[in-house]
Amino acid sequence: MLECSACGGTHDAAGLPGVCESCGQPYLVRYATTPSPSPEAKRLLGERRWNMWRYREWLPLGADEAPVTLGEGATPLLPTARLGARYGLRDLWVKDEGKNPTGSFKARGLAVAITRATRAGARRFVVPTAGNAGVALAAYASRAGVAACVFAPSCTPPVIRSQIQSFGAELVLIDGHIGDCGAAARAYAAEHGAVDVSTLREPYRIEGKKTLGLELAERLGWTLPDVIVYPTGGGTGLIGMWKAFQELRASGWVLGAPPRMYSVQSSGCAPVVKAFDEGADRCAPWPDPVTVAAGLRVPAPLGDRLMLRALRESGGGAVAVSDTQLTAAARELQTQEGIDAAPEGGATLAAVIALKECGTLSGDERIVLFNTGAGWLYRG
Repeated sequence: MLECSACGGTHDAAGLPGVCESCGQPYLVRYATTPSPSPEAKRLLGERRWNMWRYREWLPLGADEAPVTLGEGATPLLPTARLGARYGLRDLWVKDEGKNPTGSFKARGLAVAITRATRAGARRFVVPTAGNAGVALAAYASRAGVAACVFAPSCTPPVIRSQIQSFGAELVLIDGHIGDCGAAARAYAAEHGAVDVSTLREPYRIEGKKTLGLELAERLGWTLPDVIVYPTGGGTGLIGMWKAFQELRASGWVLGAPPRMYSVQSSGCAPVVKAFDEGADRCAPWPDPVTVAAGLRVPAPLGDRLMLRALRESGGGAVAVSDTQLTAAARELQTQEGIDAAPEGGATLAAVIALKECGTLSGDERIVLFNTGAGWLYRG
């Protein structure tokens, strides 16, 4: 079943649902069994391959259904002792999503979205992208044998543009930001009957991103860290983990409080930070968004309500860092720890440094940063 995240209206999960027809807000997937899944499913994990589909009972996948997959998930959780020592953080980790197929965390969400939509009969897809989602859609559409069209800003890095085209997708460059690409993608979907897999305009990308939280819990022995610092553009990763932690606690797979979650944005495009600081429950569109971190250049995220709710319910917050800070921090991750961080990954380290300096974070807490993509995608 699908439940509207705003008005509570429900929708059958069959077919190709978009946003709520009543209020236009995103749907969330709800499962038939509560709590779900059973403790028996936890035992079965020991018999399964290390990829995100090992958590199939947590995902919208039938018992005998094969997903559209390229082996996504099971990314490394890396201790960063040198950087931790430099900044007075005893227990600092990086979850490196750059090791996914297509080089970013977008692989998780698009794998689930393509799996569900092709099962419902979809043969053509479209997405607006700041970069990584377009590469992921192109690859998974190719894997499923369906067509894909990607709308991207003309400033998208050349390597990412090349990757999108190399998988056989149609690439359309737009003079503007991702909001402009979103409008073009919706027009394309209406004209060509394509499924729009934009962030939160279909319900299943969140379920793929939910595996970030499931995987983190398992890697830490079914415990949760004290703090998660996450780079936030559209917000599906943040929302997906918040959903995962709720479901894990309801099922009894983990105990204790969920992590405090901190959203990181660039000071050149920080609608979530502004809304959080002002106590608002929605984001005002950010005028003239400018940042080298393409994944953070999202001026009006559809999931604003859900992100702000997750941050506040977890006791976390939101912080903006400059392009200078996030670029320098990405370089530190590369030279000090060997982690090929994207600019968005650099933003998380820059944010942790700032949060530690102002006393928000303790040096004794277990802190997990997310590098959401590979740095090589942004070079060349």
